[in-house]
Amino acid sequence: MRIALWLGTFLLMFGLTISTGPASSAAETTHLDALKRFSQVLDIVESSYVEDISRTQLIEDSIKGMLEQLDPHSAYLTADDFRDMQESTSGKFSGIGIEISTENGRLVVVSPIEDTPAYDAGLLAGDYILEIDGENTEGMTLMDAVELIRGEKGTDVTLTVLHRDGNRPVDVTITRGTIPIISVKTEVLDDGYLYVRLTRFNEDTTRDLHSKLAEYTDDHELKGVVLDLRNNPGGLLDQAVQVADTFLSDGLLVYIQGKGGMGRRDFLARKQPTDVTAPVVVLLNAGSASASEIVAGALQDHDRALLLGERSFGKGSVQQIIPLPDGAGIKLTTALYYTPGGRSIQAEGIAPDLRIPFVVPTKEDEDSEMLRRMTLREKDLSGHLENANGAASRAADEKNGKAAAMLAKDNQLRLALEMVRNLPRLSKIQ
Repeated sequence: MRIALWLGTFLLMFGLTISTGPASSAAETTHLDALKRFSQVLDIVESSYVEDISRTQLIEDSIKGMLEQLDPHSAYLTADDFRDMQESTSGKFSGIGIEISTENGRLVVVSPIEDTPAYDAGLLAGDYILEIDGENTEGMTLMDAVELIRGEKGTDVTLTVLHRDGNRPVDVTITRGTIPIISVKTEVLDDGYLYVRLTRFNEDTTRDLHSKLAEYTDDHELKGVVLDLRNNPGGLLDQAVQVADTFLSDGLLVYIQGKGGMGRRDFLARKQPTDVTAPVVVLLNAGSASASEIVAGALQDHDRALLLGERSFGKGSVQQIIPLPDGAGIKLTTALYYTPGGRSIQAEGIAPDLRIPFVVPTKEDEDSEMLRRMTLREKDLSGHLENANGAASRAADEKNGKAAAMLAKDNQLRLALEMVRNLPRLSKIQ
């Protein structure tokens, strides 16, 4: 059916329509003139270009150009590209772990994937990639850029990057690795309060989310959830819908609107045993895109969660992957998505309820920590008397050590925990 859809689209684009009634001569003449002009240019290039180039290659390049002129997300996928696209939503692949787009003719980082070489190298959402191994990226297609950045595990790629807050480009050499698609991570922030980090939306995200939640609630009361969507570049639409559905039991989650009045499709929540009813705070930033924005928008419009952080990326379009008979395919923008309240996120993003910029720990913070460590207290004296609850306190400290370290370095997360603790009380006041 997808092939038939593509063939139908191809025929329409080139004016090769079949009609059983009277022809619309003016429109057909215009289409045929455009097709004739394309054929003439093809003949001229093939016969007169300085180097030999096959007609097949010229036509393939023409298709690439046609799709890339539509928007930053539509693209022609070679058979290898098509296979890579499938791998990126299931299993693992080799590369540096980065989601990119184009902005003003330049490659821009949408988001580094957490715990990947790109993330560890310090690449951030909004950084411009000016060169890849010395090759200028101005005007470079996304697929060409992906092909240059990806490579065998253990090999290096050097990116010339202008950081979003920098004033001069820097070279960043990154060693490619195997990029595991681990989309759900959890950590107990405090008794009853669970931190849930979604790194992207792949085929297993909802299943893994429900598994992690069930694992915790088997022997703990869930009092609140901090849902971290920062630097999550998105992924599969159906997974975004199912994740949003986990926190909502009824109502519209999102709708997509294609071409014409008949192109709308609604996605609705349904009540299910896995529904989470505890208070929720969602963390967002400029690296939260696409599927992340669907989840955030649904929870915000239903007043189900408090959104905290920074405005999201603003990718409000839906791409359909359409396979071609030869193993290649096209990625085509076929619709825009809208939040339950009818908001389009395209080029706007989701504005958080509380705008809290992320604060990078400074040297002064490090000095304060050093001063704290140098301060002598009773507990530091050799042979001091233990607190009556000493053993339990030490055990709790050890258990919560990772969470404490996370909170110490992340001002947005600290505030999110305080807010999710107080949401029930604040709701009563309202």
